[in-house]
Amino acid sequence: MGSLEALFLGFVQGLTEFLPVSSSGHLVILQSWLGVHQEGMLFEIVLHVATLASVLIFYRRRVAELATGVLGGEPRAWRYVAKLALATVPAVLAVLLIGDFFEAQFESAPAAGAGLLLTGSILFTTRRTVETAHLEEPSWASAWWIGCAQVLAIFPGVSRSGSTVAAALALGVAPAAAAEFSFLMGTIAIAGAALRSLPELAGMPVELGGPLLLGMAAALVSGIAAIWLFVRLLGRHGFHRFAYYTWALGLLTLAVSYLG
Repeated sequence: MGSLEALFLGFVQGLTEFLPVSSSGHLVILQSWLGVHQEGMLFEIVLHVATLASVLIFYRRRVAELATGVLGGEPRAWRYVAKLALATVPAVLAVLLIGDFFEAQFESAPAAGAGLLLTGSILFTTRRTVETAHLEEPSWASAWWIGCAQVLAIFPGVSRSGSTVAAALALGVAPAAAAEFSFLMGTIAIAGAALRSLPELAGMPVELGGPLLLGMAAALVSGIAAIWLFVRLLGRHGFHRFAYYTWALGLLTLAVSYLG
């Protein structure tokens, strides 16, 4: 993988990670169309680490508030962090039980296309649920089901932000609170995936280091911009309109894969 390719893919990763259009699906499709082959999920996870940093920068005040509250023994902070931890359990179990199956799909553009079609269907449900979602924080049960929605996003083409925010809205969580919980929950899952890939990262060829760093920088910058845009669009109740884009890209990907 060359530097320009890594820079471009990093930009796409950061931009699509937080918009509900599936960053993993875009990466799989673009790598397939550009003829770029990256063995395993190393490149995917490295770029996700950069977008994790984007979340921590954008929500730095909330992260600092939670950290201070936890250290100070504040019950509300402990409860919120515990809900974030609970929401990550389904994804951890899925990776441990069928992680190899999910990883194999990252070599398949048709799988990403199918995932995008599912994402569109999930997003389209929010056209009604967003109007009645007013809770400031998920309940314990809601946190679990939001975490279950995150499991779907391990599959390429299924948007993590789209599936988890859609689930939160359906469970009555207000748009801004749903976005915050989704993104903060994602930092735990991404950090876990990065730790799981440390052996692969340690064995990474030296010549791949430069392109990966360029990709990470691009993902960090575009990720911060994407979060800002996401929050603004969610507040305007236009979330479901992304479904038309994911449906179109999913159908195009399947057409190119089987007819092209």
